[in-house]
Amino acid sequence: MKLKALIVDDEPMARRILREDLEALADIEVVGEADSGSAALGQIAEQRPDVVLLDLQMPEMGGFEVIREIRRGVHIPAIVIVTAYDQHALTAFEAGAIDYLLKPVRQERLAETIERVRRLTAREAVDRLARLQEIGAPMPLGQRLKRVVGKAGAEYFLLNTNEIYSFQAEGDMVWIFTARHKFLAIQTLDALEQRLRDTQFQRVHRNALVNVDHVRKISSLSSQRWLLTMNNDQELIVSKRRADGIRHILRG
Repeated sequence: MKLKALIVDDEPMARRILREDLEALADIEVVGEADSGSAALGQIAEQRPDVVLLDLQMPEMGGFEVIREIRRGVHIPAIVIVTAYDQHALTAFEAGAIDYLLKPVRQERLAETIERVRRLTAREAVDRLARLQEIGAPMPLGQRLKRVVGKAGAEYFLLNTNEIYSFQAEGDMVWIFTARHKFLAIQTLDALEQRLRDTQFQRVHRNALVNVDHVRKISSLSSQRWLLTMNNDQELIVSKRRADGIRHILRG
């Protein structure tokens, strides 16, 4: 079966380019285009697309408002954000987007996204949006952050927290380290610490937040200084201010 796609963007040239790229892929049919949020909602109700490629910056009704309205409707398609702005990735994923593509979109990146949509059943798409909180609402108390958005080049990745070894700040940037890869976080270290409170993550330095489940070795440097060796061989020093927190790791 062909995958039915709807393109939503207020720029005609952007719609044209995206249509050409989609039509170059196998088993996908562009069933419509919309130049505004309200037009998009009408097309979704009429065409019942499998996937909506949605721009965020549109007059009158922006992309997030469209998602909010889609969630209230009968037909809920998979949502892929296509935008020139990278600062909304976290909100987009939390709102239920399947992927977040930056313009200009590379053909191979678009193909990967469409393949991801194919693997997502209609029921899973509905459940995904139904489980997620209202756009822009704070995470409820007691609800733990399970996935973190990381960026590598122009691509965004949803990382499970259990695969993350550490977060390390370097100037204004925060890096996410896994077993073999390094990603750029789109939140500050303080924001990540707040959202990962009461989980396996422990702040050990003003510049470092570590997953205690991936600590391989703890070495004493002095009475108040410790050296952590992670399972990926990274070494991090525990600051004097955070020395008391090392007991949390030792008890584990």
